[in-house]
Amino acid sequence: MLGSTEDVLGAVPYLLGFHPAESLVVIGLTGGPATSRLHLTVRWDLPLPPDGLGQVVPLFRKEGVTEVVVVGYGPGPLVTPAVDAAVALFRAGRLTVVDALRVEQGRYWSYGCSRSDCCPVDGTPYERRAGAVAAEATLQGLVALPDRRTLERSLDPVTGSERAAIREATARVTREMRDRLAGCRDADGFAAEFVADGMARVREAIAVHASGGRLDDDQAARLGLDLAVIRIRDEAWALITDDDHDVHLKLWHDLTRRLEPRFVPPVASLLGLVAWRRGDSALAGVALGRAHDADPGYSMANLLLHAIRTLVPPHALNDRMPSPEDLDQEMGVPRMAWLLPMAVLLDDTGGPGRRAVTAGVPAQPSARR
Repeated sequence: MLGSTEDVLGAVPYLLGFHPAESLVVIGLTGGPATSRLHLTVRWDLPLPPDGLGQVVPLFRKEGVTEVVVVGYGPGPLVTPAVDAAVALFRAGRLTVVDALRVEQGRYWSYGCSRSDCCPVDGTPYERRAGAVAAEATLQGLVALPDRRTLERSLDPVTGSERAAIREATARVTREMRDRLAGCRDADGFAAEFVADGMARVREAIAVHASGGRLDDDQAARLGLDLAVIRIRDEAWALITDDDHDVHLKLWHDLTRRLEPRFVPPVASLLGLVAWRRGDSALAGVALGRAHDADPGYSMANLLLHAIRTLVPPHALNDRMPSPEDLDQEMGVPRMAWLLPMAVLLDDTGGPGRRAVTAGVPAQPSARR
């Protein structure tokens, strides 16, 4: 429970994963006046987008939110119109606005208080990086980065010797796979073996990170190639549970930074999914943006980005995700057509090598979703 304005402001950076600036943050609470508990947090950049706050009221109603705290970060001319719009919207939607605040340079102002004895004109100072809430959040392993740009940089690709090593490993793995495809005599049998091995490598990678380890460069490059195949990527998706978010977060975060750009969309999308499911929409948005930058047509990233932007709660998608057994039944026996997304990644030049590798792989109506 958050017992004071300072508690609320101390919690926001840990709820978002970074200290916000030029933002509107709305905290949704459930329960009654004496038992209200934080349930979810939503943030918008300021100024607000053309559609304003979108479908936030229906979302809050669906999630059982009864009270809200509205916090705007930035100068008054930027924040006040957004706070006014939010307060009007929530009141019209019969949600109780507990408080509406503006925060700037370590001070806050309450739009609901006009008493100079408790709400001075020059604002009330508060400690941004200290306090009981910040201390408890730190003990729980939560992090509040200085700003959103720092969060974005946390997913920057590795450089220097690390980049050189993964590039060499990728060249070895793709060269080996080109040779295997060139010598293949049983296309569907090869596909069945590839998919089975890839799903096994997904489980092995999860186990390695669960034990505190890290994939070596060859293992990472090979898994990046495997995950281009939808059935293998969906195996990783189906294996994410509420009990092992931290393991998956470390695995997919590491691979998003290490893999060569053309292999990034699946791992960055998986990272975005895990972050979203654990309530870290900021990291989810950065990861999915990285996937979209690498491949604007990558459907998993686009699906999740749409869900986040339209305020779909994670459990709405979780409830629809089939189990590995369901996937086997739905997709049937592996076929060589399944490997087309992998095959087109074996050469990143777009030259004759790529055409030679993919020429014998039949097209399929939907190679990626």
